[in-house]
Amino acid sequence: MNFQMILIATVVVAAVGLIIGVLLGIAGQKFYVEVDEKEEKVRAALPGNNCGGCGYAGCDGLAAAIVKGEAEISGCPVGGAAVAAKVGEIMGVDASGVEKKVAFVKCAGNCEKAGKDYNYSGINDCRMATVLPGGGDKSCIYGCLGYGSCVSVCEFGALSIKDGIAVVDKEKCVSCGKCVKACPKNLIELVPYDADCKVRCASKDKGKDVRAVCTAGCIACGMCERNCPQKAVNVVDNVAVIDYEKCTRCGLCATKCPTKVITGI
Repeated sequence: MNFQMILIATVVVAAVGLIIGVLLGIAGQKFYVEVDEKEEKVRAALPGNNCGGCGYAGCDGLAAAIVKGEAEISGCPVGGAAVAAKVGEIMGVDASGVEKKVAFVKCAGNCEKAGKDYNYSGINDCRMATVLPGGGDKSCIYGCLGYGSCVSVCEFGALSIKDGIAVVDKEKCVSCGKCVKACPKNLIELVPYDADCKVRCASKDKGKDVRAVCTAGCIACGMCERNCPQKAVNVVDNVAVIDYEKCTRCGLCATKCPTKVITGI
């Protein structure tokens, strides 16, 4: 290969590179999509976890939705009240009413309090266990199986299995909602961070049937409902449900609950 051939090859490569560069530049100008300045500011205020807990395809999707008015300024569960305040300032909206939420497991049926119908020895995954007879080995068909499907999806180490049931560390929880979706028993919900009273049961069975399989379940006696001065507690489908918008954190429901299934932990 002589020098002339090398020179020709170099010129050709350089020319092709130049042409491609020019074409890319033209394409960039032609197909440029202008981004709203507010959208860029909102995106910068979001934490960047791209966890999808907001219901959108990452932080970019949420930022666009907030600016368009399709999502609330509090739409980022990871950022909580602090991020909502920043986004509210950008959008000119008051964010003072936004409260932090954390995941909560509606089951107190640990190994000591809840019975089992048989010994499960399969894969440690609640979703796999629910395909077995009775929806799992636990005598209460509504109870936490404790095989950690929620733990495996939590990126923040906020969930763990203790004494056979899932437990949330609310100081680590960012309320991304992944555990809520992962639980095949629908036992996990997001509640206000400062909620003093929570119902640790989801059984819809009648009281006597609950007691037959778990000593920690709600027996639907209605004591909480009758004693709540704000009418924030109601027994629905044989289990107590708290309306946190009405709840004043007085703690009477927990005090009056005979099975102590309403707790502040």
